[in-house]
Amino acid sequence: MKVVVIGAHLHRTDIEPLAEAVPAGALWLSGISVDDNQPLGDRDLLLRVANVRAALLERATFVAIRYGFAADVAKVAPYLAKWQQLLEAHRGHVEMTLKVAAAAPLPRPDRRDYASGAGYLRALHASAAEIDPRFREAAEARIGGIERRWTPRDNASVEMAALVERADVARVIEAGQSLKRDFPEVPFLLSGPWPLEVFADDHQ
Repeated sequence: MKVVVIGAHLHRTDIEPLAEAVPAGALWLSGISVDDNQPLGDRDLLLRVANVRAALLERATFVAIRYGFAADVAKVAPYLAKWQQLLEAHRGHVEMTLKVAAAAPLPRPDRRDYASGAGYLRALHASAAEIDPRFREAAEARIGGIERRWTPRDNASVEMAALVERADVARVIEAGQSLKRDFPEVPFLLSGPWPLEVFADDHQ
């Protein structure tokens, strides 16, 4: 058997009995046990993990750990102190994500035109989509949040992650509805709440 990790939590009681709790320094890792030969891409397993993840988030904010990671405390040891700081600072916060499609996607660079992977990645970042600046300004103002990060996802979309109070989620969803009314020409998807992921990514 192996334990597929879901996240890092401040308290054991944030996890049990929804999932297994694995001690990791001052923190706890949540996870579910699967057979060693269980394919991690199995649809039923993915659904099970998604359901447990949602239930855990309803109980308390946690740091999401990339799917497919098997419990190995030694591998996460370098991140535990920072995760603890994040969880103590943001226990009452969740992430909301706004993915926005570009009005005119830019052509994707051709990998064959670059001698190195680093050069290609720089070109890929430079070719990231741009969105209507009026929509961007309105999205930031209406969604608000404690902190926001814009990330170019590809040549056709840009994503904003907002760190918001748990109690503010309903207001953020209403803000999304107002953006849809006022900017019907801008395709976007507002989703969440999510555990700490974008705002913990620097430390994974």
